[in-house]
Amino acid sequence: MPLLRALFFTDPLIILATLFFGCLNLAVSFFDAGGARQISLARIWARILLRVSGVRVTVEGLEKLPADSVCVLAVNHLSYMDTPVVLAHLPLPFRFLAKHGLFQIPLLGSHLARAGHIPVYRGNPRRALKTLSHAAETIQQRRISLLVFPEGGRSHSGVLRPFTDGAAYIAIKARAPLVPVALIGTREILPMGSMQPRPGRVVIKIADPIPTESVTLHDRARLTELARSRVAAFLETESNAPVPAAVPGPAA
Repeated sequence: MPLLRALFFTDPLIILATLFFGCLNLAVSFFDAGGARQISLARIWARILLRVSGVRVTVEGLEKLPADSVCVLAVNHLSYMDTPVVLAHLPLPFRFLAKHGLFQIPLLGSHLARAGHIPVYRGNPRRALKTLSHAAETIQQRRISLLVFPEGGRSHSGVLRPFTDGAAYIAIKARAPLVPVALIGTREILPMGSMQPRPGRVVIKIADPIPTESVTLHDRARLTELARSRVAAFLETESNAPVPAAVPGPAA
């Protein structure tokens, strides 16, 4: 029965909604230089996708998000379902720091570029550093927040990977708080390698913001590990199992 539901109900509706909102977003982009309307449409698409998939989301700690200032959100990455979950349930005006390869995908790439999301070139350290500085300037000038998946990609095992220091770098440069956010349950909803979402429950847990006003770029490794430890603490509480300590990874 779950397979039949996916094949004849969930999957077709997701495909239709994605094509419809993708085309609508592209049309709106020609009249939406700032990207706000495109993000609003993306949020509607995300809510429809979650509703159709039978995904129930609970958010803990919304009051910790800065109401009158920008921030950098450092979020663990488990599944392709992470993006609609955060779009639908984090009420900040934010953009994604996303892999450059996503900007090459037809329709998706044009939406990402026109809506103001920022590509990062991980294979080119010099270009990646310029991207991080540009991201800091963007969130300062436009007063929008930025969401980063600091693991650098989805976790194949579900175990929290080391965080790269890009999120901390941007937060320090922008003098914006770094906010650790834990996603729990998205891997069970849409496992690695699967294209058929399953009904289930997802929890978003938001940690206390990490201030950056009195720190320098030399402190970014410490802030990165602090952000990871707060996400790890949420994951440990939910699973009752310790999260392995991080092995230092490359900057991103």
